[in-house]
Amino acid sequence: MKIGIGLPNQVRNVRPTVIPEWARRSEEAGFSTLGSVGRIAYPGVMDTVALAAAAGATSTIGLVSNVLLGPVWPPVLLAKEAAGIDAVSGGRFTLGIGLGGRPDDFVVKGFGPRGTGKRLDQDLEVYKSVWRGETLPGCDNPVVPQGSREVPLLFGGMVQASYDRVARSGQGYIGGSVPATMVGPAFDAVRAAWKDAGRAGSPYLVAIAYYAFADMEAGRTSVRDYYSSAGTDLADFLASAVSGGAEAVRATVQAFADIGADELVFNPTSDDIDEVARLAEVVL
Repeated sequence: MKIGIGLPNQVRNVRPTVIPEWARRSEEAGFSTLGSVGRIAYPGVMDTVALAAAAGATSTIGLVSNVLLGPVWPPVLLAKEAAGIDAVSGGRFTLGIGLGGRPDDFVVKGFGPRGTGKRLDQDLEVYKSVWRGETLPGCDNPVVPQGSREVPLLFGGMVQASYDRVARSGQGYIGGSVPATMVGPAFDAVRAAWKDAGRAGSPYLVAIAYYAFADMEAGRTSVRDYYSSAGTDLADFLASAVSGGAEAVRATVQAFADIGADELVFNPTSDDIDEVARLAEVVL
């Protein structure tokens, strides 16, 4: 199982200048991937901006959005953003995408929180058309440079429609920020949908987990704050699931390896740059 690390782009009031250095140190440490967290209505850095900054600061580490909120974006604009991140990184970007569940993230007029599954399925066709370099209705030119590739797709969401979307259109699946015992059934459902669709090989299965070393209680408070709009019970539960310290982090690695994750991305709970080295010392 590969081990990646998240960027602190959605830690409350993150210091944006930390992001490029965080990316450089993560690559030097040997992590497989840099991930981002997607949210609009929160005082962080947009995931596309954070990933572009990481792309410019690194040369080999993978980049993934886990997950970007697809339906909050006009599809042509998102497809162009994704193609740009992929291109400047030299083909290292994977677009992890989900529907979004917080109404306040839908800030673009006409792109509200209803009908997001149907809209995403329609948007996927637009993304692929953009990436193929086709001229879209109303445009005089293609919107991406010649030679752009079709960006690989991973999907999040713990419902059957998400699993089916992986089987139809994706390379794999990203589990939620919950313990492995809860992600395992979703992985099984994705594998079943993949097989039922007649896809060759296996879906790429990615897990994510929050971690903290220097200040575990502050880390849990950070996660609780991020999810507070989803309700106290869920926020408290997700805060309690933060892997605090070396022993808990190792246990989390084992738990996700046991359910067959191909990659585990540890998301930070602070923008303390030394958290990169602390995690690397334990998991790499």
